[in-house]
Amino acid sequence: MLNGKKVLLGVTASIAAYKTAELVRLFKKAGALVRVIQTEASLNFITPLTLATLSENPILTKMVDSESGEWSNHVELGMWADMMVIAPLSANTMAKMKIGECDNLLLATYLSAKCPVYFAPAMDLDMYKHQSTKNNISSLQEYGNILIPSGFGELASGLVGEGRMAEPSEIINIITKDLNKDLPLKNKTVLITAGPTHESIDPVRFIANRSSGKMGIALAIAAANNGALVNLILGPTHLECNHVNIKVHKVITASQMHQQVNNHFSNTDIGIFSAAVADYKPEIVAENKIKKSNSNLNISFKKTIDILAEVGVKKNNKQFIVGFALETDNEIENALDKLERKNLDMIVLNSLNNKGAGFQHNTNKITIIDKSKNINNFELKNKSEVANDIIDKIIELSE
Repeated sequence: MLNGKKVLLGVTASIAAYKTAELVRLFKKAGALVRVIQTEASLNFITPLTLATLSENPILTKMVDSESGEWSNHVELGMWADMMVIAPLSANTMAKMKIGECDNLLLATYLSAKCPVYFAPAMDLDMYKHQSTKNNISSLQEYGNILIPSGFGELASGLVGEGRMAEPSEIINIITKDLNKDLPLKNKTVLITAGPTHESIDPVRFIANRSSGKMGIALAIAAANNGALVNLILGPTHLECNHVNIKVHKVITASQMHQQVNNHFSNTDIGIFSAAVADYKPEIVAENKIKKSNSNLNISFKKTIDILAEVGVKKNNKQFIVGFALETDNEIENALDKLERKNLDMIVLNSLNNKGAGFQHNTNKITIIDKSKNINNFELKNKSEVANDIIDKIIELSE
């Protein structure tokens, strides 16, 4: 949701300014681009070096740099940002925002901003409860700014009550939920399986495949960025997936993946089954490590549960199910057969014959086939772009 968003963070003079270090870190972790404007008084509470290091951008403070003579263009800053977040917002700056006073770079940029503006007040209890503060908060909201409410807790004065700036994680959650409200997958629950499975031979060996989980994780992020709540059932991989709208359920075996699918499928609107689930597993798992000997080792295998076929039977007419087909020959014919045989609404085909596609690559080349047998071919793209293409097609077909 915040990935690629351009965030302009305004910092005013409050003891709560120390929290902005964590706030910048969380924005960056979510993939946002961050630039910071500090009022000169806020420099007493947190150093520009700290925020410059975390944001990976120089800190802006003055309209004109006295040493270089360089002008900080508040109009360009206001046009650059996808959102402006003023946290902490002091009573002093809040009052100036209400009346349109423009005596520093932060206020000039605020008055020039074309983007949504979020504000997180921070002040002591009596200041926060003062009628003038209440009026100022109401006025800022009437102007179209979005309040991030102050919390209840211990304050710098030693008093306990309202006025404490919202915690950085709360600010991220409030902004994310606000961004979600008009997205096409808002209020939709998406289940995604991703990665390989490992099937044990003995305590130290297993059968696996070359799936990395990259495609499934990219799909989870694309779905979450479109407002969905995602249950990501993730097989063994070194990759991580962090997003406020994604809950990761880590599994190892096909049986564990099947169990997690059963746990969540009934509450799923859209199911995307991109995992490379083992088709077979050893019939007997040795309790101890199998020792090397002079004779050949024969292992008997049995079928695992076909998760996709099972959900194809169980799905109702309101659920939209997507399967994947990785083929080496007769690609279209095999994908069409799988689409019909497993009662899918859409299938994503990729071929190991296409350079840069398949397991462990950062790119993929796909063909999407829907239930009406419409075939859409796509060029080789980065997997994050491929994920967006897939989610866009799901949104189009599931409406």
